[in-house]
Amino acid sequence: MELEKVYKVGIGGPVGSGKTALIEALVPVLVKRGHRPGVITNDIYTQEDAEHVRRTLAGTLDADRVVGVETGACPHTAVRDDPTMNLAAAAELLDRFPDIDMLLFESGGDNLTLTYSPALADVFVFVLDTAEGEKMPRKRGPGTTDSDLLIINKIDIARYVRTDLAVMERDARAVRGEGAVILTDCLAGTGIAEVADFVLARQEAMCSPAG
Repeated sequence: MELEKVYKVGIGGPVGSGKTALIEALVPVLVKRGHRPGVITNDIYTQEDAEHVRRTLAGTLDADRVVGVETGACPHTAVRDDPTMNLAAAAELLDRFPDIDMLLFESGGDNLTLTYSPALADVFVFVLDTAEGEKMPRKRGPGTTDSDLLIINKIDIARYVRTDLAVMERDARAVRGEGAVILTDCLAGTGIAEVADFVLARQEAMCSPAG
């Protein structure tokens, strides 16, 4: 299978925002809808995220369909500036599992300036969480303003971290204009179906004759 023919989803966001949890919640929904995903995570020095995904998705996704890339440097470089390592990992994964029809790339946690190389992501999802404070959307940055989908995660703890969820959502929509915003609680599954709907709608639009 050629990488260009596989739908690619890039997932980024600050450390602890819930990128890994999003993947772990999203993959079972995609599988139930008939898709055969593969997952590629990025950590600087370890494969901790990949190992966590394998454990959590045991019974849903073959562990060998989850690959961890150790970037050894800034995660920006590995997913935006020089995605060579990720491209190589994707090519090897597709050689082993040519039935994969979707690849989820997770960046190592980083700041609001994260974006993805077009070679790695057909759609870019950026994750913020309420624990970072309601001010985060107002800080802008290309991850917040330019991603295809902005997720505000951990809505269940907003009241405990003194975040006004309504203000955070309002400001996110204000800085994004027409850009999509979805609120989630990945551990409870809240909003995950909507995320799947968005991602798959983008895939369908790309595959349509007018896409």
